[in-house]
Amino acid sequence: MSSARVDYIAPWWTYWLHNFPHINLRFQPTDNSFQPEEENYQQSLIFLGCVAAAGLGLNLLCLAIYLSCLCCCRKDEEEESKRPNSCCITWSAVTAGLISCAAVGVGFYGNSETNDGVYQLTYSLYNANHTLEGVDSLVTGTMGSMKSGLHQHLARLDEIFATRGDYVQTLQFMQQMADNVIKQLLGLPDWEEAKVDLASIADQTAYIEYYRWLTYLLLLILDLIICLLACLGLAKQSRWLLTTMMVFGVLTLILSWASLGADLATAVGTSDFCVAPDKYLMSQTRDIISADIVHYYLYCNNQTRSNPFQQALTIFQRSLTTMQIQVQGLLQFAVPLFPTAERDLMGIQHLLNSSEASLHQLTALLDCRGLNKDYLDALVGVCYDGVEGLLYLCLFSILAACAFCVMLCAIPRAWRQIACRERDYDDIDEEDPFNPRARRTGSQNPNHANMHSFCSYSSSMGSQSSLHPPAQAVSNAPMSEYMNQTALFGGNPRYENVPLIGRGSPPPSYSPSMRATYLSMTEEQNRHFGNDFQA
Repeated sequence: MSSARVDYIAPWWTYWLHNFPHINLRFQPTDNSFQPEEENYQQSLIFLGCVAAAGLGLNLLCLAIYLSCLCCCRKDEEEESKRPNSCCITWSAVTAGLISCAAVGVGFYGNSETNDGVYQLTYSLYNANHTLEGVDSLVTGTMGSMKSGLHQHLARLDEIFATRGDYVQTLQFMQQMADNVIKQLLGLPDWEEAKVDLASIADQTAYIEYYRWLTYLLLLILDLIICLLACLGLAKQSRWLLTTMMVFGVLTLILSWASLGADLATAVGTSDFCVAPDKYLMSQTRDIISADIVHYYLYCNNQTRSNPFQQALTIFQRSLTTMQIQVQGLLQFAVPLFPTAERDLMGIQHLLNSSEASLHQLTALLDCRGLNKDYLDALVGVCYDGVEGLLYLCLFSILAACAFCVMLCAIPRAWRQIACRERDYDDIDEEDPFNPRARRTGSQNPNHANMHSFCSYSSSMGSQSSLHPPAQAVSNAPMSEYMNQTALFGGNPRYENVPLIGRGSPPPSYSPSMRATYLSMTEEQNRHFGNDFQA
């Protein structure tokens, strides 16, 4: 039996996957033929998943070594705050983001392609099941009408034509034709088992595919969210957000490797089927349907044999034609003599007409073109769209693993850099005017800052007047005026005005209301210093 096909050619990627090494868990090579019920073949697919698990373990080990070296081999704080490290972290984050976005795009495409292929498979299975169900319904209905309806009409006519032996012989001949029709219908294959198997396979496949599609959709969204939040944590320099994203990054890395193993094993197993699908179907239907019938449907466009149903359908047609001729003769010659027989004869004629219509429908359903089209559509959906989508999902898993590896390497360095900056920030003197924290404190509580500066200055001037000559107090008047002026308007008199002392720099310009306040405070201070000097 020739197996050459011109209507289906397996794509090249199925041959590539089919040539992958098939090794069982005892590290022994096995046959790469599609045999899902064989234990060794199942172990060869599990072995591919174990390879992905080994890759995950090696990846986690490398990350652990890298993090250990990062924690143990600490650099000086000055080296940590250099710009090249910041640039390295920035470019690492950008690289991880770009790879993650590319991975998510590839994943969405692969998930859609796989879903389209599986949908085409289930649609073809349901369509083929509908065809087989129609064949079974027509055969069952025709046999029932021949056994029950025709038998009742012939029994009543036998009583009516009891006095005419020639008419009774005609009725007996019609009964033989009806038995012959039933015999031919019983010779057709029993499609009930095949119909149930196709329906159950389609239901299970659709159920599994829905949850597979939903799981990958959630995984893609999770990858995108983790990438965006990690970038946000780097931009905001939030250590708790980076730590949380690092934990989720490790989890997503594990899921990426797990999905890679599952997709690779599924793609290899499906490719083994796609390379030689006819061989597997012939072996599975050997005990249900004859090989000639299976060959007729699998190779419809490359026929070397005739229709296996042709003989049965021809006998069926001839038997119905003979019975219709006999009924027409009885209607023409027997009804004038036995008027009561007309009703039963018309009933038989109606039954024969409906049986002939069923014969035409049965001939169309049993034709190989309908089921062969469903078979080819299923193959194209699985082997082209389905396996191609699985390959894209494998690429997504690899890209996602790379992206999260880069992210997991960049986050600890960014975390340490943020910690060093915060430590340097805490070491700055709170009274330093260039310290942002001191400025924020002064701006949030201006009254407290002003009172503290003024009192501090007053006490210091009192001590200076008791220890130094009066000339120093007079010479310090411009400085005191400027320091008081600075204290009044939110400055720090101890440091902020120091760069202006000794340079003869004029005080800043103010609005009229501020200048009036300044002049009144200056006159009051001058009177106070004059009284102290006289005393």
